[in-house]
Amino acid sequence: MMHAAVSEELRRRGVIRSSNNPVGDLAEHLFCRAFGWKQAPNSMRDADATDAAEVRYQIKGRRLTSHNNSRQLGALRDLPTQAFDVLAAVLFQEDYRVLKAALIPHVRVVELAKRVERTNSWRFLLRDAIWSVPGVRDVTADLQRAEASWALVLTEDSKVSNSRSITNRE
Repeated sequence: MMHAAVSEELRRRGVIRSSNNPVGDLAEHLFCRAFGWKQAPNSMRDADATDAAEVRYQIKGRRLTSHNNSRQLGALRDLPTQAFDVLAAVLFQEDYRVLKAALIPHVRVVELAKRVERTNSWRFLLRDAIWSVPGVRDVTADLQRAEASWALVLTEDSKVSNSRSITNRE
């Protein structure tokens, strides 16, 4: 029940857009907030956002936990067709705080991803070595700043909601 209530509150606040695992929606929200990207409609298959120069971003996130520290991102489809220009990827800590984030050019994703025949997709592991690959941009600080400003907005919104509730009860 608590999970459903939290999910509904995040949806109300515009953080998540689906009923799926919130990691992907949170990743999209933070990248778009950090860089001012325009989020694509839910129906877009390959690009999650675009910037002012029409660069297309596929956004992926992974939450590391004490029970599962896999760094495998969600499946990438149709990788050779270059339906996106840059992979925007983030690793979250167990409490959903940003651990590391990177912008990875499509050409590097193609070089590093592994084909998975049975799912007709490509697997990409966001290992620490990614941050030293030529062309990869470390955007950890950018996402952490977006996360901090977002948390401040949520805190302020919560204070306003609570004061309204108290006033309504009086």
